[in-house]
This record gives sequence, structure tokens and C-alpha cells, in this order.
Amino acid sequence: MAPGVTPMGRLTGLGLGLGAVAAGALAGVLSRAHATAPETDETYEHVPTHETVVVAEDGTVLHVEVDEPDVPADQTAIGRPSIVISHGYTLSTKAWIFVRRRLVAAGYRVVLWDQRGHGRSGQGARDSYRIETLGRDLKSVIDATCPEGTFALVGHSMGGMTQMGLARLYPTLVRERCVAVAFVATSSGGEGELRVQLGDLLGRAAQRVGPFALAPLTGRQEAVEQARRLARQAEDFFTYRYSFHSPVPPSLLRYAADIIMSTPIEVMHGFLRTLSEHDERQALATFAGIEALVINGADDLMTPPRHSEEIVRLLPGAEHVVLTDAGHLIMLEYPELVTDQILEMLDRAERHADGTPRGRRREVTDLGHSRATLRREQQVRRREQQARRREQVARATEEVGRQARKVRSVTTPITSARSGKDRRES
Repeated sequence: MAPGVTPMGRLTGLGLGLGAVAAGALAGVLSRAHATAPETDETYEHVPTHETVVVAEDGTVLHVEVDEPDVPADQTAIGRPSIVISHGYTLSTKAWIFVRRRLVAAGYRVVLWDQRGHGRSGQGARDSYRIETLGRDLKSVIDATCPEGTFALVGHSMGGMTQMGLARLYPTLVRERCVAVAFVATSSGGEGELRVQLGDLLGRAAQRVGPFALAPLTGRQEAVEQARRLARQAEDFFTYRYSFHSPVPPSLLRYAADIIMSTPIEVMHGFLRTLSEHDERQALATFAGIEALVINGADDLMTPPRHSEEIVRLLPGAEHVVLTDAGHLIMLEYPELVTDQILEMLDRAERHADGTPRGRRREVTDLGHSRATLRREQQVRRREQQARRREQVARATEEVGRQARKVRSVTTPITSARSGKDRRES
């Protein structure tokens, strides 16, 4: 045994090594389990007009970016609201890179911010990871960046919940100055099937034990980063499964995975319970009479269509758009369609200034993006691959179990010998 290495240290090292082998094996099984599309000429760099920081009520520093339209100021000031965008859980302003470009090109001023614990914002106290606190944060951002005039709210996933929290806490602000609101792949929460779940793989049990399942990794970000390097392919698989549904370029998949996994594990853990337990259904009444858009992917596993259906039920004047062949990150998967719907919402807000919007449900498909022919071929291959993957995963799991038993058989005598030595020395 190497000098200074205890039997327990050796056991820990062997366990970590076994975990690395298991992660690598699983990554190999899953590496090609997602649908890819050809690369495009899209880039993932964006320079905002200016950046600033906003200090929240509790002192947490929030990173804020502002895109100003490249048109004369006197033209944008006439009746055009600023668009305030709030991102979702484990994301950042980067998730809106494609949409923000198109909105500012259309002549709108766009404000984006990183929610506490995400992106470049400060983490804040652990007990501040609540929708109510996020609503107060959004109020601080609006006060600092849109002190006058009208604004429109656009929120994805947890960002949509943040908007509901704002409406509950500051109904007068919303009624007097908000001219339009978009709820993108989000949920108002509730009981039973309206509880926000982490997808069909984790199910209801994950919502009860999820925070406790992540708790052992809290404070061990280095271990998380090491595991991530060992299992990037598995990471891509799960990112694709819970973020997209149509074929996407590999660079977009990696871009999304990098955003998600850059979120500190403490923040991931801290927000899980509030996402599961939040219920902002009553807050939606504040948006009555305001032009509203509810948009979701038909194949979203994180916030399935039933969540959007509930928002529309409680906000009957809302325009409801369902994107077929789309997952949770629809603003990255279908940026043109999402932008078009937001711009149409803003146009309706101008036309329906009397407070009587007309809502209807629509299903929209971008055939050019979803590559229908490729999709059909991949579906056939995927069904065949799924059967093979199940068999491979079962074999890999059996092998990991066999190796674990071997490690235990090797380390048990060492541990026993150490215990005997301790007794003799005492």
C-alpha cells in the first residue's frame, strides 16, 4: 500500500474508479440515442448593447443585459413596450440567444436577466429559492431597467412562474403597465397531475425525494464536474430527452447542455422543492384583460401540455399555440416560430388596446426545421435502438454490480485488518 494511503482511502478511490467505469460504460450505450440534424450557420455569441447589475431586496446581485434596437430612438419610443425576458430553471440569458436577436431586429428594446443562482447572478441565501423571491427580483429588474412606460413579459418554465409571482405581489404594476405576457412552456402549479414534475423517467417520487437525492452532492461541485467530464455523452442524451424532440444540430445540443450543467448543484437542489410545491393559479387573474400568449411543445416532458391547458383554462382570453414535434426548450428548438408568436402577441396587444383579446388554440409545425422525412426514418431506427439499448443497459448494470461485489470482497479483509490493529493499539 502506498505511504499515507489508508484502507478507507483506498476503498474510496476504488469506489470512485468504479463509478467512473460505470459512467463511461453508460455513456457508450447512450452516445447515439438522440436525433441529430445538420449544422447550421447559427452562432452562439451575442454582445448586448449594455450590461448592468441590479441589487435585489435581500442584497443578491442580479446580472442584467439590455439590447437596444438599431433604429432612431424617437421611432421606438412611440407605443412600443420594452420586452422583459425571464429564463427557466438551470438556464440563463443564453437560452434566449436566437429570439433576442430577432426581437431587437424587429425594433424592440429587450431586457434579459439571470435569475438568482443562475448564469452570472449571485446565488443568494438557500432559503430564498422561492417563486415569491423571484417575483420580487423581477420587480427590481423592471424598476431599474423600465422605470417608465409599458413593458411586455416573456417567461420560460420557471421564468413564467416568476411572472406569476410578480403578478401576485404587485398586481397594480402589472395591470397598469404590462401590455402583454407570454407563458412559454411553463406551469401555474397545483395539486395532483398539475404538480411540476421532472419528466416521466423520474415521476412523482422524484418530486418528493429529488431534493434529498441531490443533497449528498451539495458542496461537492468538483465531484460533479469530474463526473460530468467522464459522462458527457450520457449528459447529451438526457439533455436531448428532456429539452428537445425534433432533430437538432450537435452544437445546439452541446450549447444547451453547457448552460444547464453550469448551474451550481446547490442551486439545482435548492429550487427543486419550490418548483414542485408552487401554486400560482390565483395570480393568473391579474393578467385578465392583458394580451396573453401560452405556448408549449406537444412533446414537452418537463411541463407537459396539461400545464398549458390549465393556464388557458384560468386565462380564457389567452392565445394558445402548441408546437408539434417540440420539447421543453422550444425557444432554442424553434426560435423563428417562438419569435413570430411573440411578435404577433405584441401586434394583438396594440390592436386590442380596449382589453378584449381573442384567444384560440393552434398547432404549428415548422416542416423545414423538423425535417419530417428524416424524422420518420429516425423513429423506425429509434424503436430498434431502444430494444438494443435496454438489453445493453441491463448487461452494463449487471457488470457494474459484479465489479462492485468484487471490490467489496477485496476491501472487506483490509477494513477488518485495520479494525483489529486499532483494537490492539488501544
